[in-house]
Amino acid sequence: MKFSLSIISVFSTILLFCSCKPPQIPYKISDGNTFETKSFYPKFSWETTPMYYMFGDPKRVLHPEEVEFIAERTDFICIEKSHGHGDLGAAELGAKHEVAAFKKVKPDMKVLFYFNSAYAWPFTSYNKNFTEENINNYPELKAFLIENPETKALEERKNVFYFDVLNPDFREWWVNTVAEGVQFSGADGAFIDQMHGFSWLRHDKSQDVQKAMGAMMKALKEKLGPTKIVLGNNANAKLAQYVFPSIDANMFEHYGDKMLTKEKLLTDWEDMLKISKAGKMSIFRIGVEYDSVAIANPSYYKGKKRNDRFTKLSKEKLEYYHACYLIGAQPYSYFQYGWGWQLSHGSLIDYPELQKPLGAPKGAYHRTSTTGWEFTREFEQASVWVNTETRQAKITWH
Repeated sequence: MKFSLSIISVFSTILLFCSCKPPQIPYKISDGNTFETKSFYPKFSWETTPMYYMFGDPKRVLHPEEVEFIAERTDFICIEKSHGHGDLGAAELGAKHEVAAFKKVKPDMKVLFYFNSAYAWPFTSYNKNFTEENINNYPELKAFLIENPETKALEERKNVFYFDVLNPDFREWWVNTVAEGVQFSGADGAFIDQMHGFSWLRHDKSQDVQKAMGAMMKALKEKLGPTKIVLGNNANAKLAQYVFPSIDANMFEHYGDKMLTKEKLLTDWEDMLKISKAGKMSIFRIGVEYDSVAIANPSYYKGKKRNDRFTKLSKEKLEYYHACYLIGAQPYSYFQYGWGWQLSHGSLIDYPELQKPLGAPKGAYHRTSTTGWEFTREFEQASVWVNTETRQAKITWH
């Protein structure tokens, strides 16, 4: 009897060991410390350039071959704010459809649900009444929006209203709504856009706005639970200082040409190190719609051939922006590339360089002089050089 129990005990231990997930690979931060990963983070590897994808098509859901194309290139995505609205009638249905589609081909894929903390985009069933046609019929929702203090008209941009984060009832509604969207869609967490709370509209209450935004994000993280991802857009910015403690990941959006200056890129690299040391993830998002070449030539943005022009520009500029990412990349830093947020804005373009063997970085980047703007960095299978003043780069693959 004792022998039998011993055999059962050993057998049970073996089964338990086999059923466990393989241990996380310890990755080194560029300062020599080990990155403290979390079990609910997406897969990360230096085998090729770690990629993040974020896309939406307001008219339809993805075709199977499009799901396969993206799943072959990443383990970490977000379904954008209006995706599938035309096909299915509500963006949370589009997100739910894609979560299932991606999980079918790659069960460990991490898929995020999009929601905005500042703009009342009316694409989900949860916020469909935040429109000029409907808002006056819903006074309880209208109370969630910012009014112009002089005219009493609702503040808006292109007919999209502004949420008032100072309203505690709004914050409660917002947290519950985002959590419902994540649960309904089956997503692994949420991408939260706009961390500012329109603090510039209320200079006398700017600090209150920032604290309220921080409290709302803290409540969201608690509501979602410890194993869901909260990704904040530009949550490293000064206006988001109270938000940062509650996020798991930060996006560097680079939403204008001023975000791509040599000084800003250097600050980004420093922030990527700080974020990694805090055990959080980074998304280094480059949109070539803000490249100086496109900004200097308005014809890039007009006409039916817009996507063709940006496809060509994105391929021409890839080595430079890819190098800018690699110089500052840390464990669980991901690269996102394209020229917008719709599916047709780069998510289905094949960039072979991003699939080349990369290997782990051998150390931190090197600045060739204390006042210069040339930087180098060595990876196991690539050498990177970039000059952020002249906007030139060279990646030598070994």
